[in-house]
Amino acid sequence: MPRPDLVGGGVDVRKRAVVVGSGAGGATVARELQGAFDVTVVEAGREFQRATLERRSIERMRRSRLLVDPRLVRLVYPPIRFRRTPDMLLVNGIGTGGTTTMATGNGIRMDGDLRALGLDLDREFDEIAREIPITTAHRGRWHPTTRRLFRAFEDLGLGPVVLPKMGDAELCRHCGRCMLGCPYGRKWDSRAYLDEAVRRGARLMTGSAVTEVVIEDGRATGVVTRTKALHRFVPADLVVLAAGGFGTPAILERSGIGCEPTLFVDPVLTVAARVPNAWQCNEIEMPFVVQREGYILAPYFDWISSLFHPSWRHRLQDIVGIMIKLADESVGSVSGGKVHKLLTPADRSRLDEAVDVATEILAGFGADPHAVFLGTVHAGHPGGMLPLTEASAPTMHDDRLPENAYVADATLFPRSLGNPPILTIIAMAKRIAAICAGEFAPSHLPAPQH
Repeated sequence: MPRPDLVGGGVDVRKRAVVVGSGAGGATVARELQGAFDVTVVEAGREFQRATLERRSIERMRRSRLLVDPRLVRLVYPPIRFRRTPDMLLVNGIGTGGTTTMATGNGIRMDGDLRALGLDLDREFDEIAREIPITTAHRGRWHPTTRRLFRAFEDLGLGPVVLPKMGDAELCRHCGRCMLGCPYGRKWDSRAYLDEAVRRGARLMTGSAVTEVVIEDGRATGVVTRTKALHRFVPADLVVLAAGGFGTPAILERSGIGCEPTLFVDPVLTVAARVPNAWQCNEIEMPFVVQREGYILAPYFDWISSLFHPSWRHRLQDIVGIMIKLADESVGSVSGGKVHKLLTPADRSRLDEAVDVATEILAGFGADPHAVFLGTVHAGHPGGMLPLTEASAPTMHDDRLPENAYVADATLFPRSLGNPPILTIIAMAKRIAAICAGEFAPSHLPAPQH
């Protein structure tokens, strides 16, 4: 039923939109739609809480071997979730801001595959540039280790490029805690958009996992949420799923909508060496990047490996790492509440090649190439199970979905980016919100003001 509020002297007939998830896609859609719709954001997690342990406390925990199971990290860092597969740990964030709160804040445009489908997001990327500070000014404050690594990359002819960061990266305090939750508010995450949507009237439901989309006569009528043992129906005229590359396909399956077995996850493997008093653990993460065929390389202190991997028992300040982020093959699925994902022979071959290159970089940095050690393979950029095609790209809508239901996360990517995806997800979400506002919002209402 319409709300009885008065708008311009008449009855407010705004329709109800439910947005599932508050990460890059969900927060963007909520911000764009609030005003044209009455928006409710449903988030499975609670308010984001950063990890507050200091370096000495982390060192003590590592020495004690208390963290033998990655799932125990939730005791000190509640928003992080781990799943195990035979080949890797799968990581995602749960809570306000989704995985953006534990990403490293990279603002890189990666829409080549979308453009190949005929999708031009220039306008959306221009809007983002006006709304979110994106800068490479952090380069002026790099520590000696990062500057030396940059030269080592250059000396090998790899062509390193400074990564633009979202937020006030030029004021980075060099705590090295990007993925643990920036304690100084320098890094942008999607809570900025979420907070803006809430200030304008959007409702936020935390601790509410969506179990399914309710569909009647080809239209979504709302979603069912679960809070502890309580199930609740939340009605909607528009449903936008942005629960992430693991969460969205699971919700669709429970709603009777099948996805494709084309899951990618962007596996990460860090190649490291012991370099006394390097202090990379206090440096901004991924300060620059090298693009290679099928993978990228970037300096990275791997907190996950440092906590669990037996080879990473050196002092934190004595470890220097080079991240490999792989554009893995789209072979995998989310079914029955479980993720099924293995590295293919081609993935393993590409990883082996990248390890060799990373080892050469560390040798150029001055480390012993025979003493390098590898981290835990982990992955946190899932997507691709409802990929856009040339047919669906113009409308951003797959025919399997109800006519008033959309997906607005990495599930739409045609294949792995092998790169940070946040900026591109935001751009897609902006386009989806514009389509929804044009097709489903009452035409006499004003467009949202930003």
